Amino acid sequence: MSRVALLGVVLCMAAAVAFAADDDQTKAGDRIQAAATVLDEIQKTPDRGIPEDVLGSAECVAVVPSMLKAGFVVGARYGKGVASCRTPHGWSDPAFLTIEGGSFGLQIGGQAVDLVMLIMNREGMNNLLSSKFKLGADASVAAGPVGRAATADTDWKMRAQVLSYSRARGVFAGLELDGAVIKQDQDSTREFYGSVVPFSTSLEKADAPAGAYPFLQTLAKWAKTASK
Repeated sequence: MSRVALLGVVLCMAAAVAFAADDDQTKAGDRIQAAATVLDEIQKTPDRGIPEDVLGSAECVAVVPSMLKAGFVVGARYGKGVASCRTPHGWSDPAFLTIEGGSFGLQIGGQAVDLVMLIMNREGMNNLLSSKFKLGADASVAAGPVGRAATADTDWKMRAQVLSYSRARGVFAGLELDGAVIKQDQDSTREFYGSVVPFSTSLEKADAPAGAYPFLQTLAKWAKTASK
């Protein structure tokens, strides 16, 4: 296969990933429900879920249902998700986001994963409030500890601003997030709120419309404040 033809295959696959993700998560309300379902299912398996102390220490939680990754020499990632942060009055209004980026290496195959990102400190939260940041550059990211036994390990408290978790359904194992860019999904924000509300507004107030309740109530159930 010529280099030009190979490049064409790569670009077509990357475009297919973006198109599929857009088609799968077009409605903001559907994404809120899907994010709630993902978090609920993960936490109902405590031996393989996010430790209570870790989730309880997070400043913000972002869930990307069915993030897509495809690869043929060059990998591509694309997903749409929703995030909320702690406020003095409960979990904040939801913020709609996209995550996208590429990884290089010999990769053939594709997968869909459910992604959960925990923003662990104020510095990481400030990056999220900026409405656009790059993992591994603007904010350090690491795979988070899993299961009950991990609660005794305090190393995660100092390792990264963002802890990532993924539930794979396809042929790849694991998910690399370094270099991925998180930014505001303006179309979904406009659909849900009627205008483009910046992250710095939605993530610092807690008077969300009823449509946000499935995700916010699930967060309140599982992300109880960790004991100090």
